[in-house]
Amino acid sequence: MQLNSSGSLSKGSMESDVNPTDQHVDQVWDTPSHSEIIELTKSHVEAMEMTNDDLVWVQAGMHHVLLTTIGRKTGKEHKVALPTWKNQDGDRIVVASFAGATANPSWFTNLKDKQANPKVKIQVQNGKYWSDAQILESDERDETWRRLCADRAWYETYQGKTDRVIPLVKLPVTEQIES
Repeated sequence: MQLNSSGSLSKGSMESDVNPTDQHVDQVWDTPSHSEIIELTKSHVEAMEMTNDDLVWVQAGMHHVLLTTIGRKTGKEHKVALPTWKNQDGDRIVVASFAGATANPSWFTNLKDKQANPKVKIQVQNGKYWSDAQILESDERDETWRRLCADRAWYETYQGKTDRVIPLVKLPVTEQIES
């Protein structure tokens, strides 16, 4: 696994290459309920920990990461499977939508607590790394949101269901974790 000069993973190093200009996915599924999302995520995390198979790591045409945070109250490790989208610089972006719920998902609330999570652990299909996760704000968030929704329009539907601004989080490679 190699980092290039911009701090991104080099070609072929830890997952199949994703062309940031072609990540369009049409939603051909019904959005699950919040309780269904929680149950589906638990099963997905278990599967991701058992295999590097594309059938597990690429769901509905989207690459996924396994994000590990430390609970801000419990101090315990928490894992969540999240679809990723790559920005024009090749950085992984995850969306704290929880399908348009009124509150942010727990993983985001934990990630936002820099005392509990100065860095988060990211597992991709063929490797792991530490990330200094960055919550996008202002113009960067707005431009990233616009591009993301051009590829994955259902996020606009989720935004319409809630009064909160759905957070976007960039997951740059800070330090690789050797297997």
